[in-house]
Amino acid sequence: MEFWEPTVLFLQTQTILTTAGGFGGLNVYHRSVIPIPYSNPDGDFTLLIGDWYKTNHKTLSQSLDSGKSLGFPDGLLINGQVHSSFTGNQGKTYMFRISNVGLSTSVNFRIQGHMLKLVEVEGSHTIQNLYDSLDVHVGQSVSVLVTLNQPPKDYYIVASTRFTQTVLNTISVLHYSNSHSSASGLLPSAPPATDYDWSMKQARTYRWNLTANAARPNPQGSFHYGTIIPTKRINLANSAPLINGKLRYAVNSVSHINPDTPLKLADYFNIPGVFSDNSIQSTPSNAPAHLATSVLRTSLHDFIEVVFQNNENSVQSWHLDGYDFWVVG
Repeated sequence: MEFWEPTVLFLQTQTILTTAGGFGGLNVYHRSVIPIPYSNPDGDFTLLIGDWYKTNHKTLSQSLDSGKSLGFPDGLLINGQVHSSFTGNQGKTYMFRISNVGLSTSVNFRIQGHMLKLVEVEGSHTIQNLYDSLDVHVGQSVSVLVTLNQPPKDYYIVASTRFTQTVLNTISVLHYSNSHSSASGLLPSAPPATDYDWSMKQARTYRWNLTANAARPNPQGSFHYGTIIPTKRINLANSAPLINGKLRYAVNSVSHINPDTPLKLADYFNIPGVFSDNSIQSTPSNAPAHLATSVLRTSLHDFIEVVFQNNENSVQSWHLDGYDFWVVG
């Protein structure tokens, strides 16, 4: 395996088997010859936060296959536990590497009495803004620096669901090593659960640190992507149509089905009949939603503008695998 960026990854099954506990953290640190835009932290913690269903993964999978929705989760977990503790020394600074490993639910993360200095999003160094709390969406990873600069005691670490009518919380503890007092007081408050605008405004404050190094000695801002003319534009519109009387999820009117032959093998060996280049269009259409193996063909070295269009009244998370993407609007 080769990693191009320092980051935190979570190893996750590519199916609903995540609900059976199939995930773990893998921290990728910077190369020793490449400086980072902050002092080395005194330690780091990996927090894998996600929604949890009491129903076993096979039953959930069968429910989805039958055309039903996933339903509301039964709870939230941090590192697969209801209660966990993270211990640090007063006056020291620690890196918290946070990933949302859930199936469907965005979360808000906060630590009682402590500010979160954002230093990394998805393996890229950011301008180091301070936040009371951070929204972390499904599949997203962020890294924050937290200085233990409060009186010695225990403090609540809280994650709660976002954009849900019923709010679920999970609580862990930040334990000062010289603490003799349990966490107390009110839980740190989250933004209004259904306030989409708050979350979008926060996301717009994330900015690349153009002078910081990433995987190579040259700064992240060395490549001026804004001057490159896109060779192609792809507009992807998600939807939740009924197909053959069952709830399905589609992009540009196509609900993807996996072929019996893996796509990469079919492409490499030019196996006919496995997929078609025109099974999905690069722009939304008014065509009836249908099942197909959706494949969009591009060319090597294409510089593509991708537009995500969400007409649903819920937040959608996209997993963009194997490529670099830059948010421009």
